[in-house]
Amino acid sequence: MTTVAAGGAAVAVLIISGTGASAAEAPVSLGTAANFSVLAGSTATNTGPSFLAQSLGVHPGNTAPGFPPGIVGGEIHLGDAVALQAKNDLTTAYNDAAGRTPFTNLPSELGGSTLTPGVYRIGAAQLTGTLTLNSQNDPAAVFIFQIASTLVTAANSSVVFINGASPCNVYWQVGSSATLGTGTRFMGNILAQTSITMNTGATLQGRALAQTGAVTLDTNTINAPVCLQPTGSPTASPTGTPTGQPTGTPTGQPTGTPTGGPTGGPTGRPTGFPTGFPTRSELPVTGGSGGGALLPVLTAIGTIAVTTGAALLLLYRRRMSES
Repeated sequence: MTTVAAGGAAVAVLIISGTGASAAEAPVSLGTAANFSVLAGSTATNTGPSFLAQSLGVHPGNTAPGFPPGIVGGEIHLGDAVALQAKNDLTTAYNDAAGRTPFTNLPSELGGSTLTPGVYRIGAAQLTGTLTLNSQNDPAAVFIFQIASTLVTAANSSVVFINGASPCNVYWQVGSSATLGTGTRFMGNILAQTSITMNTGATLQGRALAQTGAVTLDTNTINAPVCLQPTGSPTASPTGTPTGQPTGTPTGQPTGTPTGGPTGGPTGRPTGFPTGFPTRSELPVTGGSGGGALLPVLTAIGTIAVTTGAALLLLYRRRMSES
């Protein structure tokens, strides 16, 4: 344990580092108890407009007077199988937190201290003023407090985080009962053997989970603990056109009139076309529209057609007269 005293006439600030193994400390699994803002053994009572962000459960008791006016954001389970399973999971979590080693011993008074991740053991914990938890820029940092008897906070005390600590990874394993003083701003999961009392106006970002006794509320707010995520930009999701996909006309496809196709009529003489008639390439098309140059040719064609028709008619009549 490293202890540094900072100057000040009325207060000393302790900076305490956890165990060397604390950097790899695993979170305590709460199981289904993680779905509850409040779990109690005998009963859960409330005065005033308290708010629970998650569920409320009691087992083996089955009463929760004061809801309403208290508001429960999740579900209410009184003496049922869901509450029983959550209580069993709470017992498992409590034993896990209580058995973690190695640990660092702390004095009873936590106020004015700055702690780094690790496991800490205290006889009877008292918080007056502010306790600072420094995760050292590790959003998965874990803080476990093993308290042999009671946890008591003075009025308007607080737990604060610096450098990315997550309330969901803070655990207060309390050997008997926990009491949060009026106006206290507390953080983390309270796992008490007996009971938990939150005095008027105290707030908790975490969970109040008591195994055998009561949870008593008075105009309190219990919000779900937030787990911080590592910062940085994701590398997998594209934000524009996928790499390698075409953004215009596909390569190799024609963008205009296909080459090699005819753009007008045939340029040669069709099969069976009588000789002597000009082909298209032989027509003297000149001038702006070409109409003046074509007129003599068309006239000649018409004359030949009329003459041919007259000759055929004369031949027909001669054959008829001979028959």
